[in-house]
Parts: sequence; structure tokens; C-alpha cells
Amino acid sequence: MNIILWVVQGILAGMFLMVGMMKLMQPKEKMAEKMGWVEDFSQAQIRGIGALEVMGSMGLILPMVTGILPILTPLAALGLVLNMVGAFITHLRRKEFIPMGVMNLMLMAMAAFVAFGRF
Repeated sequence: MNIILWVVQGILAGMFLMVGMMKLMQPKEKMAEKMGWVEDFSQAQIRGIGALEVMGSMGLILPMVTGILPILTPLAALGLVLNMVGAFITHLRRKEFIPMGVMNLMLMAMAAFVAFGRF
């Protein structure tokens, strides 16, 4: 079970690190070309979401690897679950259930699995 948890943590950390860095680095206008949902948020809100995703990705890996406060790993996973709840609601409101809502549900389930497994 530990190996499966590590694999899921690695996948989640990689995905959230990539999308979080994109939200931190790219201007809203460039992201709007591919992601329509950014029109509903300010640049500062998008950067905040990106920062939370980057911190969550680090929280999935670093506490367990270093052995420093490993309780932060399931808490980071719970934070990412809440992030995906917000993303899912945004996509439902915009009537983008497929494929974006489905992806949000998959990531939410993976993060919930990590949170449950590490608590």
C-alpha cells in the first residue's frame, strides 16, 4: 500500500506543480486562449490558486521524504481536495463537466486517497 501511495503522491505532485507554475508564470490573457475559466477570476486570484497548487505539490512529498512533520502530507492532500472541489464547482457553473469536471473528480479522488492513506 505504501508503494501505491507514493506513486499516487508523485503523480499528483507532478501535475499540481506543472499547472501551479503555469498559473504563476503566464499572464491571464495567454491562459485564456486554452482555459476559458480564467475569465471568471482576476490575475491575482489565478496566481493565488497557482501558489496553493505549488505548495500543495511540495507538501505531498517533502514532509514524508525529510521526516519533518510528516502529518503535513495528508493535510496537503486535503488542501488539494478542497482546491479540486472549487475547480469542480467552477467547471459545473460554466457547463464544462466533460472533460474538465471529470479530470477534477479524478484528481480529487486521488488526493482523497492519499489523505486517507497517510492519516
